[in-house]
Amino acid sequence: MTEPSASYARRRGDGADAREFVSFRVGAQEFCVDIMCVREIRGFTPATALPQAPGFVRGVVNLRGVVLPVVDLAARLGFAPTEPTPRHVIIVAKVGRQLIGLLVDAVSDILSVAPEILQPTPDVGGEAARAFVRGVLAVDGRMISQIALDHALADAGAEAAA
Repeated sequence: MTEPSASYARRRGDGADAREFVSFRVGAQEFCVDIMCVREIRGFTPATALPQAPGFVRGVVNLRGVVLPVVDLAARLGFAPTEPTPRHVIIVAKVGRQLIGLLVDAVSDILSVAPEILQPTPDVGGEAARAFVRGVLAVDGRMISQIALDHALADAGAEAAA
């Protein structure tokens, strides 16, 4: 067996300063969030709709006695709303002091990358894109956008809980 190259070790973030992300698919796009925000990954459960909730809030589910708002991340990011199947998953993430469920197509990977792999969000998307995307990772030929959950979901939890 051959030893991995130095560039592979650096890209994979085998050093002490590596950051870890959970990557997932939303449609044809791949995104990631900091692993420290993720509490669990669970299979899709139909949500109970909330009256007057924004279109991207699917509703709420019972998570071991806790009412968990579920956000359709595709709809929140401006893509077509998700038509969930049993193959979809909910990523339970802590955003601020609240737990929120993120409806995504599938979890792809856990990435451990060196800080220099995370590139700033390009200026071509405008302020709205930079508010939702904290940076872009180029890993194994894939472009993965890091979602800024605190910005992308800032009003979702407040509106769902109201």
